[in-house]
Amino acid sequence: MKVPQRLRHHVERFAGRRVLVVGDVMLDEYVWGTVSRISPEAPVPVVAVRSESLRIGGAGNVATNIAALDGQAEVVGVVGTDGAAERLTQELARAGVKADGLVGDSTRPTTVKSRVVAGSQHVVRFDRESDAPLSPTVRQRVLQQVRARLPEAEVLLISDYAKGVVGARLVREVLALAARWKKVVAVDPKVQHVPLFRGVTVIAPNHHEAAAAARILIRDEADLLRVGAALLRRLQAKAVLITRGEHGMSLFEAGRPATHLPTSAREVYDVTGAGDTVMAVLALALAAGASMREAAVLANYGAGVVVGKRGTATVSRAELARALWDGLMENGQ
Repeated sequence: MKVPQRLRHHVERFAGRRVLVVGDVMLDEYVWGTVSRISPEAPVPVVAVRSESLRIGGAGNVATNIAALDGQAEVVGVVGTDGAAERLTQELARAGVKADGLVGDSTRPTTVKSRVVAGSQHVVRFDRESDAPLSPTVRQRVLQQVRARLPEAEVLLISDYAKGVVGARLVREVLALAARWKKVVAVDPKVQHVPLFRGVTVIAPNHHEAAAAARILIRDEADLLRVGAALLRRLQAKAVLITRGEHGMSLFEAGRPATHLPTSAREVYDVTGAGDTVMAVLALALAAGASMREAAVLANYGAGVVVGKRGTATVSRAELARALWDGLMENGQ
């Protein structure tokens, strides 16, 4: 791609771009320790705890990625009325994300995923969550938060983790608002909700979700092309970006040949949250005036950086610019 200056220009323009993130926010809790013996009570390891840490997950991680890239992120979602909600709000504020759009619901817990890690071994994960649909009252409160914030946003980003926020009624109402105000809409979907997003600007499922949504098994490139074409046709979206792990990404746009982007990752330590980084970079690039293909290229580089970090992580604008420069130099551009 012989337009490195344009790509660098788009990254420079990330600063101050406004993105409204709507979806399932959560808290990732880590307990770090070591194992030196097996419990006498049951055949399980005894973990001697050395430290604990909190990280923002789900739609909140998308928002923190946007903030790390110097964009302005606001998040709308649902939390419980519990201590975890307070910790999540504090962590979002610390990351530079506006979180006053979070709606408290006393009938459900804040989503918390707790992991126990001994050395490099992930011992166990336990989740506190509810994936029940929102009540009509809570759904209306969420819609009010979206209605108050969307006019000032340049991009609406829907981050769906199937924890109850994203549902048919809310999506229909939110997309109607986005259409009224002519907003770019980017979606990271769960497979069961893919049909809800007809007419969005870009939808970015992973290859498993894309195959399931299209009901086509991906065995080779021909199958992949059929999946992309089927989703474009069914959703009437401007673009479908299929993330493919170690194989990179494939972009499908109406009336254009598919674009396959090989991964830019040099080392892969942890793929946790890589999809969130993809969505953050994609949204900011579109807000900055990039074409869909340019936005996909930048998102691919962002993912390549973040998978080289451990745990749910973010990428900075400087890191993205460096990765872009290194990649273009390697390719002689």
